Amino acid sequence: MTPQYFNRDISWLTFNGRVLDEAARQTVSIGERINFLSIFSSNLDEFYRVRIPALTALRKIQKDKNAADLILADIKAIIYRQQQQFGRLIAGIIPELKTKHHIEWLYNQAITEIIRPEVEHYFFTEVMTFLQPVYLSKTKKFFPENNKGYLAVTIMQNGQQEQVLINIPTEFLPRFFSVTKDNVKYIVFLDDIIAANLHHIFTSGEILHCHSIKVTRDAELDLADEYEGDIAEKLAQQLLKRDMGFATRFLYDTSMPEKDLKRLIKTLRLGRANQMAGGRYHNLKDLNGLPVRQETTLFHKKWPALSFPVGQSVFRQMDTSDFMLHFPYQSYDNVLRFFNEAALNEQVSDIFVTLYRIAGDSHIAQALISAAKNGKNVMVFIELKARFDEANNIRWAKKMKAAGVRIIYSIPGWKVHAKVALVKYKSGYRKRYYGLLGTGNFNESTARFYTDHILFTTNKDLLRELELLFIFLSKRRRSDRDQTPLNFQHLLVSQFNLLSRFLELIDAEIQQARQSRPAKIMIKLNNLEEETLINKLYEASNAGVSVQLIVRSVCRLVPGVAGRSENISVHRIVDRYLEHGRLFIFHHGGAEKIFAGSADWMNRNIYRRIEVCFPVTDKTAGQQLKDIFQLSFADNTQAVTIDSHLNNTAIQDGQPPVQSQKAIYEYLNK
Repeated sequence: MTPQYFNRDISWLTFNGRVLDEAARQTVSIGERINFLSIFSSNLDEFYRVRIPALTALRKIQKDKNAADLILADIKAIIYRQQQQFGRLIAGIIPELKTKHHIEWLYNQAITEIIRPEVEHYFFTEVMTFLQPVYLSKTKKFFPENNKGYLAVTIMQNGQQEQVLINIPTEFLPRFFSVTKDNVKYIVFLDDIIAANLHHIFTSGEILHCHSIKVTRDAELDLADEYEGDIAEKLAQQLLKRDMGFATRFLYDTSMPEKDLKRLIKTLRLGRANQMAGGRYHNLKDLNGLPVRQETTLFHKKWPALSFPVGQSVFRQMDTSDFMLHFPYQSYDNVLRFFNEAALNEQVSDIFVTLYRIAGDSHIAQALISAAKNGKNVMVFIELKARFDEANNIRWAKKMKAAGVRIIYSIPGWKVHAKVALVKYKSGYRKRYYGLLGTGNFNESTARFYTDHILFTTNKDLLRELELLFIFLSKRRRSDRDQTPLNFQHLLVSQFNLLSRFLELIDAEIQQARQSRPAKIMIKLNNLEEETLINKLYEASNAGVSVQLIVRSVCRLVPGVAGRSENISVHRIVDRYLEHGRLFIFHHGGAEKIFAGSADWMNRNIYRRIEVCFPVTDKTAGQQLKDIFQLSFADNTQAVTIDSHLNNTAIQDGQPPVQSQKAIYEYLNK
């Protein structure tokens, strides 16, 4: 029997499997295939840090523990199959690098004598500086750092066996070392450089074994709503505790002797962790740093970002008309210019912005610092609970606060995930408003490979409501809605009207279909999980509404089921860029309603975050979004369709091949 909803975690694993499939495609350049392997490994690490703890906790509170055990067993079986495929792909790439590109990647191989002098020199001058051997018999409590690679070395010293953990210092040194000899580039793991030189560390004992290990810990932060004082300081303390969190996975080299393994598990108190045998190398997300970037023959030819010229000022261009930019196809320069001009323009009095994930070397944050020093009122809402980016966000928050920026921290119990900015501009006795409303973070680094959209607008209806939202956020508390009469008529804001408005828009299509009129819904999301909205889409399908969905990752909606979802199609795209933009298009009797924004249809986005979606009323911008969606849905090379059994099924529609990201680039270039 077909389930009403797909399992969230198994659905996500099928997405990661799709990433792995891309790494297997011979039409993809070898450099990009290596990148996809890196993405797969990074995704799987996050799954163990975030989802496995949740699933383990859920099992404890569920009445039907057998069902929970079956789900966990299915998940482990899927991961095992995927990891086996990962190993086969690596094994195929290594000889191809050697024969076609003269790159000798020493993977599971001894360091060849021809490069040993260079490797030893590197070890003595660079690597040794950062090594910190820990003798487990001499320390009562040692917690391997979260997700960090170690070498577990067993030595015989004074007639007794001793276990020592040695860190692999990838936070200070590249994971790979390379040297070119006789026109051949040799690439060596940092792990292997340390292992090959252990005799220089343990000079008085016999080295018996050396194997790699890694401990993955729970990444969830325990943030109580009752926090008082500066939440940034509270979070900083939580981050220090994270590495001591519950171990969810203990990954070890499968060739490790059983005796050594048991002793490690006991000493490090890892008995409750999922114990998984793996290969010689862990943390293969580091493959994105394989030193082959300069080898242009290994990669597809890049699509240079398209320029979108403006006149003397971004603000004067916005006075002429609203416009929308689409990244990474178009240059991010005009977003940077928006903040730079606002920082230095004498007529700008106020700048408000939400920052969720800040770039490590953020030009936007620097512009906000300049604006504050220039005497402007700058208010920045920084989400300190942006998973895995907390430390970077705290660092920038402190720098901006020291410069005079008014920093508003996280609202207890809610994350602010909205991507919005507002500038007030004095013109004589009048104030003009300029705003950015987007689908992705204000982050110039991720803008190079996340597909997103930002609306540059002077629309008074939208921006006055945006100002009210910033006033609400500045209170930094979850006020009773009745006591906070924010009545959004144009913006869709979760916690206020986002869910009800989307339900109304779907209902309008249902009514059109029941009256035998054209009815269609086109939605592009990262994740689709929330059951109220899924059920409403099922209702729309039963009424005869055509529903086209593009869902990158988690999709709990089951398409193509007679009597429930036969009018719903779900596509998934994996290509050069990470599909990230959220689009919502409703036929609405021919008077199309088009929205974009930050909100996925997940429980967390709908119920536990502040999200902003916005109507796109400018005809040119709206047509662009519609055309981009249609090009994406027409993709039959990089897209697959999700069937009623959660399979990634190739699209065979008999049409000429369409690679949507390339087609979108060419469309915007025109």
